[in-house]
This record gives sequence, C-alpha cells and structure tokens, in this order.
Amino acid sequence: MQMQKAGKRAPDAMLTVLVLLLLVCGAAMSYSAGSVYGSRFYGDEFYFLRRYVIFALLSLALTAPFVWFATPAFWRVFAVFLYAAALLLLILVLLIGTVGGGAQRWLVLGPLTLQPSEIAKTALILILALVMALYEDKIVSTKKGGGSFRCGVLLPGALLAAVCLLVAAEKHISGLLIIGMISVCMMLMGGTRFRYLSVMAGAVAAAGCVLILVSSYAQVRVDTWLHLEAVDPLGSAWQTLQGLYAIGSGGFFGRGFGQGKQKFGYVSQPQNDFIFTVICEEFGYVGAFLLLCLFLLTVWRCFYIASKTRDRFSALAVYGIGVKLALQTLLNVAVVTNSMPNTGVSLPFFSSGGTFLAIQIFEMGIVLSISRTSEGSV
Repeated sequence: MQMQKAGKRAPDAMLTVLVLLLLVCGAAMSYSAGSVYGSRFYGDEFYFLRRYVIFALLSLALTAPFVWFATPAFWRVFAVFLYAAALLLLILVLLIGTVGGGAQRWLVLGPLTLQPSEIAKTALILILALVMALYEDKIVSTKKGGGSFRCGVLLPGALLAAVCLLVAAEKHISGLLIIGMISVCMMLMGGTRFRYLSVMAGAVAAAGCVLILVSSYAQVRVDTWLHLEAVDPLGSAWQTLQGLYAIGSGGFFGRGFGQGKQKFGYVSQPQNDFIFTVICEEFGYVGAFLLLCLFLLTVWRCFYIASKTRDRFSALAVYGIGVKLALQTLLNVAVVTNSMPNTGVSLPFFSSGGTFLAIQIFEMGIVLSISRTSEGSV
C-alpha cells in the first residue's frame, strides 16, 4: 500500500495557523501550569515544557508526510487497519495494562505511556465514516425499504459495541461517554434514522449508568458532584474546589502569565485535566473566552473543509474529527466548572500527555490532508 500525491492544492492555511496557535498556547501553558509540579517531582521546572515541545515536534514531523501525500483512498484503507489495531490495544490493556485512579487504562511501552481508548476514538470516526459512505444509498434512501436498519444501525452499532464493551471493562466512564456521543453524531450525520439513534443513545446512557453502579470509584465522583458542599473539602472534593477557587480568583483579566497561585500544590497535577483552571486564574475570563473562541474557530474550519470535500467518506471523517474536538473541549470545561462529575477528560492541545497530543496533531493532519482535495480551501 502506497500513499499517492493528493493534488496540487496546499493544505488549508487557516486551519494550519489555528493549529499552530493552539500548539504555541499549549506549550506556554504547559510550562506555566507544570513548572511547580515539575520542580517538585522531577527537579526541573521546564520538564513539562520540554516534554510538550519534543512530542509536538516529533508528531508534526511524523504527520507531515501524511498531510502532503495521503489521499482519501489511503485514509479508507487506513481506517480498517487503525480500527483493528485499536481493538487489539484495548484487549492488551485489559491483560497487561497499568492501573491508576481506580481504572485500568494505560499501556506502558518503553518510555511511552499509551491510552488505547484515545486511539479508539479516532479509529471509530474513520471506520464509521467508511461504513456510512459505503452504504449511503441504503441508509439515506426514502424509498420503500429504505433507511436500512442493517446498514444504518446494526453494522455501525456492532463496530461501536465492540469498542464500548472493552472501554467499559476498563471502567473508563468518560471514554465511554465521549466514544458513544461521537459515534451517535457520526451516524446522525451519515443519515441513520433518528428513531434508531434515540434507542442507541439510550443504550449508551444505560451502559454508563450500570458502569457507575458497579464502580465504587465512579460513585464517589458522582456523589461529590451532587453534594459538593457536604463532602469533605480536604478529601474527594479537594480537586474540584481548588479548581473553582482558581477560576474565581482570576477575575476578569487574570493574575498574569505564570502568576497563578493554585498550582502551588492546591490543584492536583495542574498541567493535566485541570489546566483550564490555571488558564482562567492567570488570564481571567477574557483569556478563557478567547481560548474557547480559538477552539470554536478550529472546529468551524474543520466543518468548513468537510462541507467542501468531494466524497462522502472524507466529509464524514472531517466532521467527526471536528465533533470530537468540540466534545472534548466542552466536557473538559464542564468538569473543571463542576457542571458534570470529575471524569478525567483532557483538554485538547493543553493537557499533559505525549501520546494524547500526538493523536490530536495526527487528527488535524488528517483534516489538512483531506483539505488538499477539497474545493475552496485557502
């Protein structure tokens, strides 16, 4: 299998600039939020900045050939291989994965720590885009016998179920939630009848509830969310309360870059899932709003590129990646503002995690690759 040159058009310039801006901001906040933690536990205040830059540069270098040479035909084949690899990794993490925070989610591969559920999200986007494109005529047909249940529900549902069962076995509730939401959106955009999707969405929600009921760890998180004022502020409520203090103390314009106080041992691992609280403290509501606008522009540009693509698979793949970016961002903000239980949702391009960052960059690479064959990109 070889990648062939996609065409003469350059990758979408606006999306390229937006992604680079996110990376620059992510690197800056990786230093600011992680300097204290890095000094305390690694003896180096630049530990997380250096790690971020290394992973970003390596990921950009590895992604660049795909941007310039991969065609939509290549991505169709890649979707099958990536889905198979994701299933294998999800099985391996249950057998030999490491346990942390009450869940078994990570594979340690030499110097790398890999979370297979993150790969599974991208794999599902691509494989569902492939299936919905292949059977588009049967799925969207309005003729008698159209709206195929087998092609529009059973087949994509089976692909989703295989991943969800493995992720549920990891007790990874946030991963299950995001995977389910992305898949339902993919099927909706692919033309699956809404009445079928409502049943599927209900099944995903029911699975999440069952997972909470059988997981004492998850029950503590939900109870803390529902009764924050009554929970021990030095116990399970500590992370959430300190994050809210950080957000509130930033005020309108913030304390200034690097001047945050909550990262000094109050917000646990501030460079990770709660990095948005440090952003709010140091740049205030104005800075947080501008950052969310940057994410919004990136999602909008993905949707714009999708609307200009020349084939169904490419459009669905890019729409799916845009939806994933939007969901991850919204859910992370919801968690740190206590609008939903603390479920460990990372903020794209900002939260610490080398493989997580690499996947984000690679997904944007897919969009940029497809933008070279779309109409109207600038």
